Amino acid sequence: MMKILLVNTNTEKFPYPIPPLGICLIASFLQEHYEVSIYDGMFDEGRNLEAVVNSFNPDFIGFSIRNVDEVVPERKTFFLEGVYSQFIAPVRKITTVPLILGGSGYTIFPSEILEYTGADYGIAGEGEETLLALLGKLGKGEDVTGIPNVFTRESQGAQSLKKERDYDKMPWSCIDQKLDFKPYTARGVYSIQTKRGCALQCIYCSYPLIEGKQYRLRAPASISAEIEEAAARLGPEVTFEFVDSTFNEPRGHAEEICRELIRRKIKVRLRTMGINPRNTSRELFSLMKEAGFAQIDVTPDSASPSLIRSLRKGFTTGDIQRTANLIREFDMPSMWFFLFGGPGENRETFDETLSFIDNFINPDDLVYLSGGLRVYPGTRLYDVSLKEGRIAASDLLLHPPFFYFSKDSPQAELKSWIDAACLERLNCLPGAISNPPQEMLREAVALRQSEGINEPMFRTLLRIRKKWKADGLL
Repeated sequence: MMKILLVNTNTEKFPYPIPPLGICLIASFLQEHYEVSIYDGMFDEGRNLEAVVNSFNPDFIGFSIRNVDEVVPERKTFFLEGVYSQFIAPVRKITTVPLILGGSGYTIFPSEILEYTGADYGIAGEGEETLLALLGKLGKGEDVTGIPNVFTRESQGAQSLKKERDYDKMPWSCIDQKLDFKPYTARGVYSIQTKRGCALQCIYCSYPLIEGKQYRLRAPASISAEIEEAAARLGPEVTFEFVDSTFNEPRGHAEEICRELIRRKIKVRLRTMGINPRNTSRELFSLMKEAGFAQIDVTPDSASPSLIRSLRKGFTTGDIQRTANLIREFDMPSMWFFLFGGPGENRETFDETLSFIDNFINPDDLVYLSGGLRVYPGTRLYDVSLKEGRIAASDLLLHPPFFYFSKDSPQAELKSWIDAACLERLNCLPGAISNPPQEMLREAVALRQSEGINEPMFRTLLRIRKKWKADGLL
């Protein structure tokens, strides 16, 4: 049986380390056809990769690229530099086997990243079936240019994304059985996908480019069974995070998942990103609370009526207000994310969002305020940027990244608005701040241990921040 080594190149540990769900799913899919091994670079950061390659002696090596940069205008970290120097270049020196790229970051810039890294092949979009087809052709020495979504050095960009198979037929990731999960248990989560695809039309978002524009749902029974089995293996200390772009889309699916978890009497700690205000209800929050949700993220981006329309968010200010009221009613710890600077942003629209924060968001919840929208090829914001002359069709946009700022909220001015707003509101932080001061973190950890606090860490940090402010330390 031929061998493939899958390499997780993501080493970013803030705000917490993310286990490599994608390559674990691919490993589960390939394991009937190939001998599969995973090298997780999150904590080892490439130090022992050469030894693993020499020991395993794979016929193929796949590299997963999760992110290209930090998507923060104030920080210029270019993750591909580390991907190349820590992972791809060392491997290239010791083996001539085909090197294959994939992952969400790769999918957005497939031709450019293939050229930058000097890898042999790349897969844009979902990798399971495409990688299986590619490996089959390579193993037989056959031409691979006809495989959809496969990029080569000779035929970059000739393929178009196709709809993948029914996601509910895919095998489970079994992350903790595919790699050493112990380093993730302290601060990390066990990642669960409930669907692939996104039918929303936000003008800046790359999710539809990566996963497709139609939802492909997993059955709630399958999702619950995976959580139940993983919880039995790992114990109660593990948090399960639903990592869909939007958990409560389409309407009704999240509710069915919660009902199935409740029916099975699964006692676990849950969290999720991407609650969409459009489909929130008292029933949804009641079910989420009963199912074991301890924290959610809410990502409206704006509370200004005109910006909501400009960004094509698909909901109304009434939807956001209802969501905030329900969060307070059910005391659901939440982190909110607002993104300023989109087409039409100005001081008035900025203040409309601040007014919403002041009047509706629980002051015990954390609010991130960010400025500047990262422009990706294939998005509606890319077309807007071209039309306004902000970018040219020849611009690669891989590095340096281009961020869109409305002409009425230029970068420097918008940053000053955000900084001032955060100084006035103790529960608000600029998006560029990803971690708290170490002294504050140590105090939070000590407080949680001494008082047996089980609330989300951000709430403990906010309490300490308020105490520091009262004591004149901020």
